[in-house]
Amino acid sequence: MGERRVLEIGGPERRHFLQGLVTNDVPKAPGRLVYAALLTPQGKFLADFFLQETGDAILLDVDAGLAEGLMRRLMMYKLRADVTVAESDLKVFRGTGEAPEGALADPRHAGLGWRLYGARAGDDGTDWDALRVAHGVPETGIELQPDDTYILEAGFERLHGVDFKKGCYVGQEVTARMKHKTELRKGFAVVEVEGDAPVGTEITADGKPVGTLYTQAAGRGIAYLRFDRAGAEMTAGEARVTYPA
Repeated sequence: MGERRVLEIGGPERRHFLQGLVTNDVPKAPGRLVYAALLTPQGKFLADFFLQETGDAILLDVDAGLAEGLMRRLMMYKLRADVTVAESDLKVFRGTGEAPEGALADPRHAGLGWRLYGARAGDDGTDWDALRVAHGVPETGIELQPDDTYILEAGFERLHGVDFKKGCYVGQEVTARMKHKTELRKGFAVVEVEGDAPVGTEITADGKPVGTLYTQAAGRGIAYLRFDRAGAEMTAGEARVTYPA
């Protein structure tokens, strides 16, 4: 697991503030995690994170590489809202075995286990890449790329990361249009892979570009595909790629 940082969003207007920014409905009470993202006004991915209401603040669990930029973005949007944004000392530990007291289920998929916020960082040794590939879960910095990825192409609806009933948020208009007015022609999918190919290898079929191969494990991989060109006879470098898996 990549390093994580936890931000603390405080102040009496914290929920209203986040509700107008993020893709999912902000949690109203302690005891559960919500998966969400912040988008550009053009509807492109900036950061994904988990939100937890603690009673006097909302914790935001984000990839460490995106944390500083996300803090700056939140401060830019804060304006005169009665909200504070600060880094917390809490760390993130996660696993798939028996959940310790205080752990919260990963909302994206039941197979992704739990997350615990406290003094310990890291994980229980689970093969997270294999789990992500098995369930088609993209990861920040690998499949999910800031200023490039569209969240519906990345499966955020399936992963419970977007709410189409919550009202306006940054990038909502583009996301809603993709949901209701178009058929997705591109997106992430799980493929079968025979052989090995570096992350980021182009996938081709009959000499034409079809997409890109990313994380691989146990003979399968996560790929970004043009669905109209994807099929059973594709290659990524020296590897053979088949869709659907």
